[in-house]
Order: sequence, then C-alpha cells, then structure tokens
Amino acid sequence: MSSSVPSSPHPHDDLVAHLARTSPLGPREAARVVAEVLAYFSESTEEYVRRRHGELQARGLTNERIFARLAEELPARRVAAPELSARQLRRIVYG
Repeated sequence: MSSSVPSSPHPHDDLVAHLARTSPLGPREAARVVAEVLAYFSESTEEYVRRRHGELQARGLTNERIFARLAEELPARRVAAPELSARQLRRIVYG
C-alpha cells in the first residue's frame, strides 16, 4: 500500500488561478510568473543594490550616475519584510 500525502496548497493559488483565467497564460506559466515576481520582490535592499549596480554598470553608466539612479529607485522599491517572531506579530496586532 502506498500512502500519498496531499500536497499543501500554494499560498498564491488564487493569484495563479486569476492569471490563468484572465490572461493567455496556462496554470504552469502563471505559477512560474508568480514565483518570478515573488522572488524579484523578496530581494533585500543590499541584494537589490548589488544587482542593479551590476546591471547599470553593464550598460556603461558611471558609479556617480548609478548611485544617483539607485537613490531615486530605492524609495519606490518594495523589499522583503523582516522575519518576525510570534511575539512580534502579536505586538503588531494587539499593540
């Protein structure tokens, strides 16, 4: 006898289903797009700065221009939330 453990639902199944319904993407493609976007926005500030610096440097920008551009981009950048303990989460909810 083999027992199969049902896979736990993906935390963003609703988003994947929405994308598959409202775009030409199939479910697998939609899941891949969601995973890519989540990975992109989960970068820490340090990871983002290093990655963008490399990208802009590869385009031939000087450090002066790169750092000015990063200073403009960072305030609009969404970064990963820090890990929070159960106690910290409780304090957010209950003060």
